[in-house]
Amino acid sequence: MLALGASGCCDLAMGALQGVPVGWFAPTYKVLDLAWRESKQRLNPIITNKNEQSKRLEIMGGGTIDFWSLEDEDAGRGRKYARVIIDEAGIAKRLQPTWENAIRPTLTDLGGNAWFLSTPKGRNYFYDCYQRGINNQHNWASWQMPTACNPFINPAEIEEARLNLPERTFQQEYLAQFLDDAGGVFRNIRACTYEIKSADWWRAEQKQNDGRAYVIGVDLARVEDFTVITVVDARDRKIVAIDRFNQVEYVMQLERLVAMSQRFKGAPILIESNNTGIPFIELAHRRGLSVRPFQTTNASKSEIIEKLAIAFEQGTISIPDYEPLVNELMCFDQERLAGGSIRYSAPHGQHDDTVMSLAIAWHGAVGMAQSSPISSTTRRF
Repeated sequence: MLALGASGCCDLAMGALQGVPVGWFAPTYKVLDLAWRESKQRLNPIITNKNEQSKRLEIMGGGTIDFWSLEDEDAGRGRKYARVIIDEAGIAKRLQPTWENAIRPTLTDLGGNAWFLSTPKGRNYFYDCYQRGINNQHNWASWQMPTACNPFINPAEIEEARLNLPERTFQQEYLAQFLDDAGGVFRNIRACTYEIKSADWWRAEQKQNDGRAYVIGVDLARVEDFTVITVVDARDRKIVAIDRFNQVEYVMQLERLVAMSQRFKGAPILIESNNTGIPFIELAHRRGLSVRPFQTTNASKSEIIEKLAIAFEQGTISIPDYEPLVNELMCFDQERLAGGSIRYSAPHGQHDDTVMSLAIAWHGAVGMAQSSPISSTTRRF
């Protein structure tokens, strides 16, 4: 039986106490580390052996619990489980292929079951799984429980959240509702997308010297993030190219930017100048690229994100149905700070690189449309 529920540790322990192998899957290594530490603490009286390196617990009665991160698409492959629990399934990247190709086969030998646990995050694959239970699909069942069902949370705290959080945020985080667009920052996303045939669809398009005006926005990688280069057609308000990559040396990143600039000749390039951006911009200048720095602060980030959100709301932007971009847009979050301002970012453990690259490029495209025709080498944004 495959099920969706709202509990975790109890289901984990009950499965292992039956003397069978159990697998716990978290969306990121950070979430995995938290679950690992909490499980060791809560289950300590019944743990007979633990392996810190492989994240494996042996339980009284012969049961075992393995902990995996869904950042590894082969997580659990080759194991046999009587139960698996997928925590925060709503924010797990590539949940569908990992589930279908790696996790689901682990349940076959023992006729096991799976629990998908999560706060809703838009109408993604977790939502699809939820609908299977709602529609009484064979061997699926679904439950939806708002925060108020938890007897240990003060109702006054929930009411305080209702009064102070954006309505869509409260609906998602406290009422467990699946919204059309996850984070509530960007709406109408699907209506603004156009179909593409592959992730590198833009490589086949020839855009040079066609009389159009383009703007290139660049968000540089930091640590585990991705570098993303986004090109916007300022006339048609359409994203016509995206190059996304990580674990690439800055010299090679610059070469990829040069190649993109050559495809869209004369396009001004806006690059986030925080941290490693400044030396990268200097290198780009030496290569003759028309580069402008974009300094990211909470205020400037709010400005470009809200400008982009309005474009989606009004349907004045067209984006490719490119999975990393669409997923990041749908999961993009907002948090109201103590002083009243809003901080925008990706959910914990996720990326916002394609969103930021798009927002920077869109900011430049809107500035281009509002300014008089001048040389791209002197245009200001």
